[in-house]
Amino acid sequence: MEYSTFGRHVAVDTWGVDFDLLNNAEFLQAQMVEAAEACGASVLSVQSKQFEPQGATVLVLLSESHLSIHTYPEKGFAALDCYTCGETVDPQLAIDYMISVLKPTTTHAKKLVRGMGELKVEEPIMKQIELV
Repeated sequence: MEYSTFGRHVAVDTWGVDFDLLNNAEFLQAQMVEAAEACGASVLSVQSKQFEPQGATVLVLLSESHLSIHTYPEKGFAALDCYTCGETVDPQLAIDYMISVLKPTTTHAKKLVRGMGELKVEEPIMKQIELV
């Protein structure tokens, strides 16, 4: 079986996010796993770290690659990214899920198309989805 090297990598900086959301590694971990599952990814493992006096990092290792968040609650800032290999899992869906959870006032995002030669940079379409 031959595997494709094609992948998509969505990175977004979010601003204006509630301090308490960004300062809760346990909550973020649960939401990140939901986001990974919402985009159809297979979760292999999860690592999280609650920092003192504030801040959190969560890394969700996926069979298809990864989903991560690094937070700075005192600034209302979170850096999110999701990279997935192949055509079947769309990292934008995981990012949209997390944007819907965090409800930032401002986002700045880029999408890289990888594994096809030159990196291609695109402007992703950011959408808030309705969480059930």
